[in-house]
Amino acid sequence: MALLEIKNLCVRVDGNDILDNINLSIGRGETHVLMGPNGAGKSTLGNALMGNPVYDITSGNIFFNGLDIKEESPDKRAKAGMFMSFQNPLEVPGISLSSFIRNAITQQTGEKIKFSQYRQDLGSNMELLNFDRSYKDRDLNVGFSGGEKKKAEILQLLMLKPKFAILDETDSGLDVDAVRTVSEGIREYQKFEDGALLIITHATKILESLHVDKTHILVKGRIVESGDGTLVEEINKNGFEKYQDM
Repeated sequence: MALLEIKNLCVRVDGNDILDNINLSIGRGETHVLMGPNGAGKSTLGNALMGNPVYDITSGNIFFNGLDIKEESPDKRAKAGMFMSFQNPLEVPGISLSSFIRNAITQQTGEKIKFSQYRQDLGSNMELLNFDRSYKDRDLNVGFSGGEKKKAEILQLLMLKPKFAILDETDSGLDVDAVRTVSEGIREYQKFEDGALLIITHATKILESLHVDKTHILVKGRIVESGDGTLVEEINKNGFEKYQDM
């Protein structure tokens, strides 16, 4: 049984049909990449999967761990083991990065965590991401640079260890060094048993050092092509032009 099964999904935003008949199956431990030109509907799919109420599912189903979650709230999906990092992470004044992550883990597991173990895990993951430890005590994303916000998102990914993670344009706006660091964090997540990924991007730099099981091309709200990791190389070489009219 697939971890995530999307069947005939159609999504509307502000009265406009954005996604048309999306079918996608992601197994435990798999990394899938969703690529396509700007405006293709990639982020719409990620938000619909997480239950963002702005995105209206007009037909189809979303199964996670065998259960239809189409009507579930975003917090219930998160507690079930779903996670999404955003293109533009929100600033949250009044709660530190460390407290936010610790509270999220408690909400997800329903259990209190040992502070000493939490502090150790947080420190080692921040070191992996070359993330200044002083940021753990700063308000979440407040005053963070674009690269620091993306590191904070990947830090949450590593600490929460979700069953399924959607990474939406995580490489957007990052310089070469930051892309390399974020990619290292994603590669660390791939080591978790059964952890599955959907990486949404229109670039390929962040994928260079990652194992990719399947690649999907989304154009004008439809998946027009699917293949293995070599499809990423083709897009890197030739772009999306041949798929625009499919």
